[in-house]
Amino acid sequence: MGEAAQAPGGPPSARSPRLLRAVALIATGTLLTGLLQVVQTLQAPGAQAAVGSGSRTAAVTLNKVDPRVPAKDGSVTVSGTVTNNGKTTITGARMGVRIAPDGPLTSLSAMKSAQDRTGYTSYLDGSEIDGHTVDLPKISAGQSLPFSLKVPVKSLGFDASGVYQLGVALDGETSAEPGEHVLGIKRTFLPWYDTNTTTAKATQITYLWPLTDRPHVAARGDTDSQQSPIFLDDDLAKELAPGGRLQVMVDLAKSLPVTWIIDPDLLASIDFMTKPYRVAGPGGDVTNTTEGTGGAVAKAWLNSLKSAVAGDQVIALPFADTDLASVAHNGLRVPGTLNHLKTASELGVSTLDTVLGVQATSDVAWPVDGAVDPDIVSVARTGGAKRIVARSDSVSESDSLSYTPNAARPIGHGVTAVVADAPLSTAFEGDMLRAETADLAVQDFIAQTLMITMQAPEKQRTILVAPQRMPTVSQAQAMAEAIGTVGTSPWAASVGFDTAAKAKADPDANRKVPSTKKYPKALRRHELSVGAFQQLSETQTHLNDFVTILTRKDKVTVPFGNSVLRAMSAGWRGDPADATEFRGSIGGYLQDLINAVRILPKTTLTLSGRSGTIPVTVKNELNQPITNLVLRLTSNTDIRLEIKDPQQPIAIDGGHTRTLKFQTSASANGKVRVTAALFTAQGVLYRNSNAVEFDVKITKVTDLVMLIIAAGLLLLVLAGVRIYRQRKRQAAADSGGDGGDGEDGDNGGGQEDGDPGQPGDPGTDTEDTGRESVELSPTGEKVEG
Repeated sequence: MGEAAQAPGGPPSARSPRLLRAVALIATGTLLTGLLQVVQTLQAPGAQAAVGSGSRTAAVTLNKVDPRVPAKDGSVTVSGTVTNNGKTTITGARMGVRIAPDGPLTSLSAMKSAQDRTGYTSYLDGSEIDGHTVDLPKISAGQSLPFSLKVPVKSLGFDASGVYQLGVALDGETSAEPGEHVLGIKRTFLPWYDTNTTTAKATQITYLWPLTDRPHVAARGDTDSQQSPIFLDDDLAKELAPGGRLQVMVDLAKSLPVTWIIDPDLLASIDFMTKPYRVAGPGGDVTNTTEGTGGAVAKAWLNSLKSAVAGDQVIALPFADTDLASVAHNGLRVPGTLNHLKTASELGVSTLDTVLGVQATSDVAWPVDGAVDPDIVSVARTGGAKRIVARSDSVSESDSLSYTPNAARPIGHGVTAVVADAPLSTAFEGDMLRAETADLAVQDFIAQTLMITMQAPEKQRTILVAPQRMPTVSQAQAMAEAIGTVGTSPWAASVGFDTAAKAKADPDANRKVPSTKKYPKALRRHELSVGAFQQLSETQTHLNDFVTILTRKDKVTVPFGNSVLRAMSAGWRGDPADATEFRGSIGGYLQDLINAVRILPKTTLTLSGRSGTIPVTVKNELNQPITNLVLRLTSNTDIRLEIKDPQQPIAIDGGHTRTLKFQTSASANGKVRVTAALFTAQGVLYRNSNAVEFDVKITKVTDLVMLIIAAGLLLLVLAGVRIYRQRKRQAAADSGGDGGDGEDGDNGGGQEDGDPGQPGDPGTDTEDTGRESVELSPTGEKVEG
């Protein structure tokens, strides 16, 4: 710099003042540049210009830190991309690393503060490590360039074990801001643990590994049918195939020390897929199905899962992963809801035992996001839970604690809250498809576990990590890398859920469940409504009435009960339209089954006599026999038409019809409206509401018939008179003639009295018409007489 500042020629006395002024100018410029960066750092993010400037001129992204945990005699390689967000070209660009000057960070809050800062601050970010930089060419406005630099661990200045802040910064200058300075920086953390100088007790960590999904089996696809089950879609086939979410989840966890927490309905659905199944058409059209394609991958996945869970603890969620918060806040207002939860809990563990062949843990409840309040705890306890997975952002810790306590703490009534660490549990909820996001999330997770250990290295603690219910593929991959790295570290050890739940509670840990008013509003907005539970209750009531006529009730109660449980799933959160449609499909299908037992319609009947029988046909389109039904016939006027035995019990085989005959007597001519309706044996109107009404036209003895009879009698009288006169004349002639004897002859044509006929048999007669029965009475049907 001195040589460059000197002017050629001239005596030293002439050069000295100019040299001093130049040095002063440079020093002043450097100081102003430093002050400018401090001011920019202290500015609120909202005050920044849209175009980068100062230490925010460039954006630095980190795509890889290798290794995650540095070794004493090794090195650390960081790679990523730098992008010029300014308006002018960056020159003299150089990438370097900086370690915060005050040694390892001392708290989780210090880590969060470092993550939240965006600009460069010299006293917080430290100086560049000399000799380990990478020069970059000019970077035009909007241009991005990759970088990679390697630094020996011994140059990082690590002394005590702990979490160190690592800053990767771009130095350079622009025409708008001349003079070398930091133009962009990105921070991450390096965990450093020296086993020779550190004797901390390893933190025991339980990792929950969830296998859950939204319901996939249609309400019409899990019923008493001779056909294969129907799925709402074939999405599970994609999830189970290589590279699919569920396939990746199982494949990753095979070698991880995790506790599995599984929705049994998911396994039941996949088990369905191992046999032929159908998939509903567009819009959930179950009348236009196609053959499912996931049979092979379903079998492979189940086999892989059985192998993966061997030796691990498996927790069974309630069947279909009941939304406990929805039940607690809205479902309790509707009678019968808690019974569904109890059923779900019992069915959940039996399903896992059947499908996986394991003895699953069944006394664990996991509310959405670990958010709890007294109502949720009470509902979970009623459902059989003795241990509830909560989260530390719901059950906040006491301010007096300077460390993370054991996860377990009793909360009364024999229930233990196992409180998951919120920062660790939510570490992978972002977009892990971006390499930088995933890399930083993994690095932060690892560093946080070391920080927790170093908070109180002399205390043995056991903590819980409970991630999101349905991680994406990229989220699961990041989780797996973090768990695997921490599992091999000297500061942590992996344990099962039972170990975490049985750990002695810290006396200073918070054991108070937050009030219902503190339940997060964002979660409450996605709960099932009171109306949803009322709809399910109404469906259950109709189901209870319907099954009284069935001979094989479990063929309907079990699958419909499963559908109701699916309608209460936490998997519907964020998808209210599909949840509503699914609930409606349950009631709709039940009504179709109810309507499958029906009275066939009839046309107007004619009764041409004083008595006769009215046939009424009932059809059973179900796949099983029905009983406990009564067919009742009533007329709108008992004076004109009397039905002598208006109620008759009826039982019909599946897929058949049966005709009952009702004896009637008429006392006057005219039209009578007759109603045929089905009732249960308890006298309750059968719920299909398909009573059949028809008219009976009574023509007892008409005037025309009387005229014909009178005319006939008159003819007979006239004929008799004529015969009498003829015989009288003949007798007179004979007496005056030969007097031959004559024999009276019957020269007329008398008719034999006809049997007017007897009415049909009374209504005890029945006729089973079988499957070929005609459904509609023929036009002009006559009452059998």
